[in-house]
Amino acid sequence: MTTHASAETTALPTAMTVWSQHRYGDADAVAPEDVPVPSPGPHEVLVRVHATGLNSADARVMRGDPLILRLAFGLRRPRAAVQGRDIAGTVVGAGAAVTTLQVGDAVLGETTGGGLAPFVVVPAARLVRRPEGLDDLVAATLPMAGGTAWQALALAGIDDAAARGARVLIVGAGGGVGHFTVQLAALRGAEVTALAGPRALAMVTALGASSALEHRRTDLSQLAAASFDAVVVIAGDHPLRQLRRLVVPGGTVVLVSGGSRPVIGPLAVIARAMVLSVFGSRHLRPLVATAKPEITAELARLAAAGEITPHIERVWPLAHARAALAHIDAAHTVGKVVVRGI
Repeated sequence: MTTHASAETTALPTAMTVWSQHRYGDADAVAPEDVPVPSPGPHEVLVRVHATGLNSADARVMRGDPLILRLAFGLRRPRAAVQGRDIAGTVVGAGAAVTTLQVGDAVLGETTGGGLAPFVVVPAARLVRRPEGLDDLVAATLPMAGGTAWQALALAGIDDAAARGARVLIVGAGGGVGHFTVQLAALRGAEVTALAGPRALAMVTALGASSALEHRRTDLSQLAAASFDAVVVIAGDHPLRQLRRLVVPGGTVVLVSGGSRPVIGPLAVIARAMVLSVFGSRHLRPLVATAKPEITAELARLAAAGEITPHIERVWPLAHARAALAHIDAAHTVGKVVVRGI
């Protein structure tokens, strides 16, 4: 049914305070700013934001780091001035061409930014309905981090049909993407070895890792050669040849992280991985994750059923969103960080 902007939309405030930035930098570049409440276009909906899940991508865009990122997100300043890409909320207005959602629907999804605000306009196609019983704070953790984990495992061949009994090493298992990767791999019947920081070891074990190793005390060269069917690298800058030796012939190393070069970011690692993959039967596969609403919907179903449990390290109120961004920027998050909206 087509739903047009309703009386509920006209009763909304005309202005709102958002967390905005007009230059690249750390969290000090972000400040509250009063702006008009936006109106949805024909294929868009206006969402009242109840929760925003923050990701490392928000910190990278905030800083414009690596520099090559600025070609896509703005040369001199972020094109999207308000960070926050994962949202959960309620539809309060809809464009004339929207047929999939209506005012009052509880939704979640991955946007191109704007979540650190009371309201945000989002293309309707990017959102899915939130299942009954799924909390907004939990829902907001799922789209980007959970979707990246899902796509990494798919690229590694760790899906429902092939994963049972597979041996999987997850490097950088303690963060947002990592802890979802642990859960999804374990849910699919894989034997998971997790490499994480000391504060995350108990968490990844509780989420299904068969073995949890502290990353600073574990040299990858100490792990037995050909020990794993798949390796998923989410953090760190490890030699590709060393990573490839860890998988069995026919096995796959998925590179979610491509290193931290200040100008070109992961491009050099991606190029080397493509060259090395030409030789031998052990594959190196860089991942460029994209927003996939169908995956978000499945993650929401699993979370609502209690089959996956996002670990929320801390919740900030919207009034303290800058502190939440600073925490993400420090890169020591265990699990997820969420900003509570209105």
